[in-house]
Amino acid sequence: MGAVTLLVGDLDAMTAYYRDVVTLQVLAAEGDTVTLGRAGRPIVVLRYEPSLRQATPGSAGLFHTAILFETQTALAAALYSVARHAPGTFTGSADHLVSQAFYFTDPEGNGIELYWDRARTEWSWTHGQVEMATLYLDPNSFLGEHLTEEAALGATAGDAASVGHVHLSVGDVATARSFYIDALGFDATATLGDQALFVSAGGYHHHMAMNVWNSRGAGPRMPALGLGRVDLALPDADAMGELSERLRHHGFQVRDDGRDLSFDDPWANLLVATAPGQG
Repeated sequence: MGAVTLLVGDLDAMTAYYRDVVTLQVLAAEGDTVTLGRAGRPIVVLRYEPSLRQATPGSAGLFHTAILFETQTALAAALYSVARHAPGTFTGSADHLVSQAFYFTDPEGNGIELYWDRARTEWSWTHGQVEMATLYLDPNSFLGEHLTEEAALGATAGDAASVGHVHLSVGDVATARSFYIDALGFDATATLGDQALFVSAGGYHHHMAMNVWNSRGAGPRMPALGLGRVDLALPDADAMGELSERLRHHGFQVRDDGRDLSFDDPWANLLVATAPGQG
């Protein structure tokens, strides 16, 4: 997964939240756009769009951006930062068997997950489906076990992190399956009936997910603050070509500018695929 672009109404406040609270670093700031990430890798791109307003309740769009930390200590440091600077943005936590996760909502209502993965050898698969659950995870106990004094003082601020997965709110799961599996080419890794679908490439537990918990029946999105685009990092030009052919075969419009492919899912969520060396 590449960076997630958010369209924001208050660029300064949102930059401060992702920098000072979530502990990302400003990698670039050009005009109305700020790119934040870790160790040189973009994670969140904030684009100022003063003409837009909040989406109406029940709309499709972003459920959360999930930021993957490489160590429990680095995750604990980020969690501690939120607890110190913006505790009211914390919305919950869970042990998902494959991962440990903490959830937040940014100042403009965008969901965020901060998480750490257990080793793949500890994941359990049955008939191609990964076992995940939602078990209680005490954030204070997690901090007590994993936060070091050095990490609390910022020693892990430069440690690598990345977008581990992106979770979307959609109108229905069957349509999501047709697009994200049949056309886009992801593998299904878990399903929750007609409520949620989890998909990935390369045997990961999930790179993307779609649910209807807040958006059942939603149609295509109208222009609004929130999700701007989701970037997908493909391995090479051949994969780009195959993706373009598959999407067109399934009747989806693809825009190719020689550097990347851009296309919309059935709810007008913009996805952009890139590959090394393109353009």
